[in-house]
Amino acid sequence: MPKGKKAKGKKVALAPTVVKQQEARKVVNPLFQKRPKNFGIGQDVQPKRDLTCFVKWPRYIRLQWQRAILYKWLKVPPAINQFTQALDHQTATQLLKLAHKYRPETKQENKQRLFAQAEKKAAGKGDVPTKRSLIL
Repeated sequence: MPKGKKAKGKKVALAPTVVKQQEARKVVNPLFQKRPKNFGIGQDVQPKRDLTCFVKWPRYIRLQWQRAILYKWLKVPPAINQFTQALDHQTATQLLKLAHKYRPETKQENKQRLFAQAEKKAAGKGDVPTKRSLIL
């Protein structure tokens, strides 16, 4: 710049004077002294690092992770999600016992029922329609 001309521009505001607060010094126990480690070449042993992200994992493990992430992302309707939790053993046995009562009749039971109905009809007691049993 030529002599006599001052640089034009905005002046930077001065930093406010900071009042230094006296910090209370912590009492240091002489029994516990800091011994910083030096991880340079030929010095302390390097710390163990988590290298799991650099490992080529088997395919089935990668699929497990991907499935878990997809399930977190997806919103499954409650009507479908109810089938992801299985019943415990006791509840399952109770349910199967209940369903056993309402299972459809087998071919033999059907044959016996129709045979008894035909006998009644032949005896002349009249054709009384039998009620169907309740089934699931």
